[in-house]
Amino acid sequence: MSVELLDIQPRELKFTFELKKQSSCLVLLTNNSDQYVAFKVKTTSPKRYCVRPNVGVVSPKSTYDFTVTMQAQRVAPPDMQCKDKFLVQSTVVPYGTTIDEKSSDIFRKDSGKDIEESKLRVILVSPPHSPVLQPINGVLNQDLVYEAPRTKDQIFMKDPTPVLKDSVPPAPVLKDPTPVSKDPVPDREGLKSKLNDSESKLVEAEKTISLLREEWNTAIQACEKLQEEMMLLKKGASATTKVQVGFPLFFVCFISIISVIMGYLIHP
Repeated sequence: MSVELLDIQPRELKFTFELKKQSSCLVLLTNNSDQYVAFKVKTTSPKRYCVRPNVGVVSPKSTYDFTVTMQAQRVAPPDMQCKDKFLVQSTVVPYGTTIDEKSSDIFRKDSGKDIEESKLRVILVSPPHSPVLQPINGVLNQDLVYEAPRTKDQIFMKDPTPVLKDSVPPAPVLKDPTPVSKDPVPDREGLKSKLNDSESKLVEAEKTISLLREEWNTAIQACEKLQEEMMLLKKGASATTKVQVGFPLFFVCFISIISVIMGYLIHP
């Protein structure tokens, strides 16, 4: 295609590289045509970068931007050379087309549509020595056109740190407790009185404990006596029930003799 669908700025993604810190770069897409253009962003290292949003539709005569964030790295590349690349695919879509991350069929080359592809390079930049231009959370303060919008908030968050450093040493507070050590006599007397009070309280506590133990022993003995009396009462009750329920032997013999005589009289 002779004319590009989208004008992409910048063509080189510059990231301020610092170990264990993120860095972001803002990419601006401009649609100068009278058609709706869909785009999709790909990278050779998807685990190292985060693109938000990585797909979208740019309206005619309008602009669209996305942010590329390089994740925090633990090891620096040799000679600060990075071979990572980004690919921006774009194609014309009809009005009202919605696109998401799963709409990969739109950018298939065998779909019959004209797919325009633009490659972007990655360049790593060392952080400057100046405190004003020093990157904050991996985002460089200079070149605000290519920064993520969050850099302003990060600048305000970084400013209060010198104030905290200046307020750390409280020299007058450390010198105040020293005069107390010059008069040790009142402290010793106060400690002795406190020790005497604590000893007297301990003695009283021991007395109360011994009294409680004696009362506890007497209560246990009383409980044991009550249990013995209850056992005796139970045994007496069982014996009386046995006497009341059973018949005397003489009465049984008398009834048997009468029954024999009556039987003999009825059947002679």
